[in-house]
Amino acid sequence: MTYLLDTTSFSAMMRRNAAIRARVSALAPTDRAVICVITRGEVLYGLARLPQGKRRNDLETEAIRVFRELPCPSVPEDAGDRYAQLKWQLEQAGLPLDENDLWIAATALAIGAVLVSTDSDFRRVDGLQVEDWTR
Repeated sequence: MTYLLDTTSFSAMMRRNAAIRARVSALAPTDRAVICVITRGEVLYGLARLPQGKRRNDLETEAIRVFRELPCPSVPEDAGDRYAQLKWQLEQAGLPLDENDLWIAATALAIGAVLVSTDSDFRRVDGLQVEDWTR
């Protein structure tokens, strides 16, 4: 099974959240935890917004460490198709999602991954398996 960590889960890894780190460490040899380019971009954007200094340097160092630990596969073409469907369905239902969250959900669906997130908004996406590993 593939588990796609969203930005909240990646941030928990950066904070060395014991529960999420234990889940990643306990994955079966046939399972893998990954991130997507959207999560990578959100993390790097958040770091870029911080003022220069020790806190930013420490967070950048930790982000690089976690980036090395979690592969970031290419977003498949099918994610674009899934994105269009999801955006339309959620808008019609009056339940729009943030653009980046839509792309993360579409990517998880396209690669057949379980999305690892603390964000309950993802539960609105039909067919998307979501797990919270911080508990």
